[in-house]
Amino acid sequence: MTDEIADALQVRTTAQFKALAHPFRQRLLFVLGAGPATISQLATGLDAAKGTVAHHLKVLTEAGMVRTAHTRQVRGGTEQYHERTFHRLVGETDPGATTAMLGAVADELAGDDDPLLLLRHLRLTPVQAQRLRATLEGLVDDAEEAGPEEWRYSVLVALYRRHDRPSPA
Repeated sequence: MTDEIADALQVRTTAQFKALAHPFRQRLLFVLGAGPATISQLATGLDAAKGTVAHHLKVLTEAGMVRTAHTRQVRGGTEQYHERTFHRLVGETDPGATTAMLGAVADELAGDDDPLLLLRHLRLTPVQAQRLRATLEGLVDDAEEAGPEEWRYSVLVALYRRHDRPSPA
């Protein structure tokens, strides 16, 4: 396909939230981050049935998050390679999608023997929070990709305002 992959996909539609709300679809998106793959390759890599992969790919495709990258003629048919339509997801998420995304990240962390996971609560002014946000976005945006023979790493960045109110001075 000649369409370029978008740098970022802003999650906005009901279909996108629905697609992100299932942990298996999160895993599919993680795997497709490495590049185009067939249903058979995805099923093998995720230790899942082809029918399961096909169903979840359909949901992701309908949400505009996955597309057919290219096809290839093989014995008795045409093999489709699927790819993500974006490099990274951005935007607000509903609680179900956030839970699914964090669950998928937790599954990824469980397989890592040296993960980095930090949680720190800070009191910030709106200006400080915006500056921290810009710094974090810059760090991720400026990270250089190594070659395809190198290990893949995932980066999850979250900055959110807590719902508890500041205590009066």
